[in-house]
Amino acid sequence: MAQPDFYNTIELPSMAEYKDRCSKFLGFAFPIGTVPQFKARLKQLKEEHARAAHHCFAYRVGWDKNNFRTADDGEPAGTAGKVILGQIDSRAVCDAAVVVVRYFGGILLGVPALTSAYKTVSSLALQLTPIIKKPVLVFYQLTFNYTQMNEVMMMIKRGGCTILTTESALFCNMAVGLPRATEEDCLEQFQTLQGLDIRQAT
Repeated sequence: MAQPDFYNTIELPSMAEYKDRCSKFLGFAFPIGTVPQFKARLKQLKEEHARAAHHCFAYRVGWDKNNFRTADDGEPAGTAGKVILGQIDSRAVCDAAVVVVRYFGGILLGVPALTSAYKTVSSLALQLTPIIKKPVLVFYQLTFNYTQMNEVMMMIKRGGCTILTTESALFCNMAVGLPRATEEDCLEQFQTLQGLDIRQAT
């Protein structure tokens, strides 16, 4: 099966609110690139909403959609995390997360209403942020003389590549992501620079 050159994700953070019998549900949708990024945002939301009864979530990271996690955070099993993930998947996006913060209003909702609330607020939050297409990246390590920096940067910009990390001294070490759709063209360009070493990251 051919691997895709592009994938869909959400562009911007968004927030939606839903209420049912005094319980308030706040849905926060946001793009992520890594699991640590998600954990940092979850920690922030827990601090901002420390009095909330539950902080349920789901995320899916990576264009292959194999890296995902859900959490009910004390709600009845299957009423929150999986429901939230279902809404992420219904939008066919990855590198995306939704956290739903629930303030309990003192009235038990029951499983059907609870499931409906998490589904509704997740759906609303995801509807409020545009879906964008991003290139699937193939990762490489560049090593080159510092005097070649301008030429390398021009090639990176022209090829639509993404710089991940840079370490500069007499020689520069740069981790870059090359769009899969133009990977061969980018490699040919980089290989025209004498003294530049390019290796695929492992």
